[in-house]
Amino acid sequence: MVRIESKNENLYAYLSGEIDHASSQSMREEIDFEVEKYHPQKLYLDFKGVTFMDSSGIGLVMGRYKQMEPIGGEVHVVNTSSHIKKVMSLSGLDRLVTLE
Repeated sequence: MVRIESKNENLYAYLSGEIDHASSQSMREEIDFEVEKYHPQKLYLDFKGVTFMDSSGIGLVMGRYKQMEPIGGEVHVVNTSSHIKKVMSLSGLDRLVTLE
């Protein structure tokens, strides 16, 4: 599940529950729609409510990076558990997005 807010030219996507193959598609579509609508300077992906993530979570972040790059935007991943942050760093995402 994802809840999205637009504030001060930035977009905040609050993710919750499990991010797996079954759930990631709808999350991607909702976030992509809002990015196209607002063209934010920064996209914040908030993982505070995420209880499980498989490789689909890496794909979700990577895809949003690819969407934000052409419009000159940045992706910030925030409120990750230590395990999720480690997985993202090992995958190399920390070279593309800001892991906070």
